[in-house]
Amino acid sequence: MAKKRRIIEKEVEEEYEFIPPEFDEKEFILKDIYGTKVLMAVALLSVIIGILCSCVQKAFGDSLGLWIGLALLFLSMFCLPKILGFFRLKAEYLEQKTMIGNYILFVLLGLGIWILMVNAPFV
Repeated sequence: MAKKRRIIEKEVEEEYEFIPPEFDEKEFILKDIYGTKVLMAVALLSVIIGILCSCVQKAFGDSLGLWIGLALLFLSMFCLPKILGFFRLKAEYLEQKTMIGNYILFVLLGLGIWILMVNAPFV
């Protein structure tokens, strides 16, 4: 049997017009420059902490120095907003996801420098 065809009336679609929000280019650039300054300070601090952790590991021996170095690395990561305050940089001005990225960069770069410093070419 053949199916009955239904006549579907087209519904009247609402007209929607997208109005973009106002974009403040100067504020965007200033925020981006400030975020870059904080990123550079975090990178510099992580290099310094990586070198300190390698010195601590050499001073206290491999097993005890490893744990003291890890404690130093993670303690300095948790104190990073206060340390940035000494450079007159406020972590509160940045978005939370930006600071999480800075924390991850700090730990990974610090560990990388630490690994380089305790191995053969730099010993």
